[in-house]
Amino acid sequence: MLVLAICCMSLLIVSIDVTALNVALPAIRQDLDASVSGLQWVLDAYTLVLASLLMLAGSTADRIGRRRVFRTGLALFVLGSLVCSLAPSLSWLVAARVLQAVGGSMLNPVAMSIITNTFTDPRERARAIGVWGGVVGLSMAAGPMLGGLLVDVSGWQAIFWLNVPIGLAALLLTGRFVPESRAAHARRPDPVGQALMMLMLGSLTYGIIEGPHHGYASPLVVGCGALAVLALAGLLVYEPRRAEPLIDLRFFRSVPFAGATVVAVCAFASLGGFLFLTTLHLQEERGLSALSTGLHMLPMALMTLICGPLSGRLVGARGPRPSLVTAGVALTATGVLFALTASADLPLPVLFAGYVAFGIGFGFVNAPITNTAVSGMPRAQAGVAAGLASTSRQIGTSLGVAVVGAVMAAATADGGAARAGLESADRTGWWIIGACGFAVLVLGALSTGRRARATAERAARYLEDEAGAAPTAPARRSEVAQG
Repeated sequence: MLVLAICCMSLLIVSIDVTALNVALPAIRQDLDASVSGLQWVLDAYTLVLASLLMLAGSTADRIGRRRVFRTGLALFVLGSLVCSLAPSLSWLVAARVLQAVGGSMLNPVAMSIITNTFTDPRERARAIGVWGGVVGLSMAAGPMLGGLLVDVSGWQAIFWLNVPIGLAALLLTGRFVPESRAAHARRPDPVGQALMMLMLGSLTYGIIEGPHHGYASPLVVGCGALAVLALAGLLVYEPRRAEPLIDLRFFRSVPFAGATVVAVCAFASLGGFLFLTTLHLQEERGLSALSTGLHMLPMALMTLICGPLSGRLVGARGPRPSLVTAGVALTATGVLFALTASADLPLPVLFAGYVAFGIGFGFVNAPITNTAVSGMPRAQAGVAAGLASTSRQIGTSLGVAVVGAVMAAATADGGAARAGLESADRTGWWIIGACGFAVLVLGALSTGRRARATAERAARYLEDEAGAAPTAPARRSEVAQG
């Protein structure tokens, strides 16, 4: 339990940083003279680098030691937070967020790998993951209010100061109490796969964010899309030919695992879009202060805090399907409700009802994603499996901010659109969030049935047999060629 608490500290600083920073976006926009796309880069520069490096961090931790990588990540995250607080311009802030992301990539997936190897009983692991999800809820409850208070009292820079004492405490406690652990079979680096992953995510997000300014038919944006497709094709062709790939496509033989990764993308895309839309709506359209914005978001945060541990216990008792279906229904209802009622003066009871529904949906979705991602996988590859799940989350957040932000940027492309244009953009953004919720509902139901579980069992046996055989690269290529 002490190890779990230390690991949760890393999740707390990362999650609070994200939720508190969303509340500070209007202050950053005013202080650094940032556009909507500039605000998108403040968020997505972090999540893109994080998503690109998570799997590398997971496999590196399995190879050289999970505690060592975890401590390095904490040190870099604290350093990046200090640099963010001193940033004199938007470009400096974005660069400092990249440094934060390098450290952050070594925290959550490695912490989850440590938890997986500490809690070996499936029921205990499910409960531990439920606590992990509850920390996400705690950060959502504390992040907006604490961030709003810090912005109103001391400025947006204070949000990054908050990470320093928590990060340093976690760093000291990790060195004393967290045991070192490694995988029995060390995975080799995959620089080509790493480069292709970064190229795919970076070019796709750049094209989405910059599309409203350059035009989606412009050579720059079309070229970014083509580059992303080519990088994806390169990954699909190159990775199966490696004995130890960055992205182990064999994991996707398990329908529950494949479903969990797509559910993670959709669920966290809805979260990224929700936070971006909500912050701009409450502060830009309603004229609320940062602290008032945090207080208005409290119903969503509290429901996430309550439903996270509840979902963990439900997954441990009845499997992931009830939690995923509940999450899908609640997220869909939120998107549809706000899409049908979008208005700058929306009545507070309707606003709070939507926030409660979203909090229920997001609170229930996290535990089944994580549990499905690591359950059934050989413990020696826990870091890679957790890294894939965490990567899916960050990809989803990046895409949610990019797509919803692009809708808002298009509405304000002429330097401040009319109120009707903003309401139309809000409505489109909420329909996108509702579609993500419906995808969670459908995929959650389809990927957790009896036939889907059978594919997970076959995939687990295959991976264990492969790990025992430890084939050479030529032998692996021969197996791939034979199907």
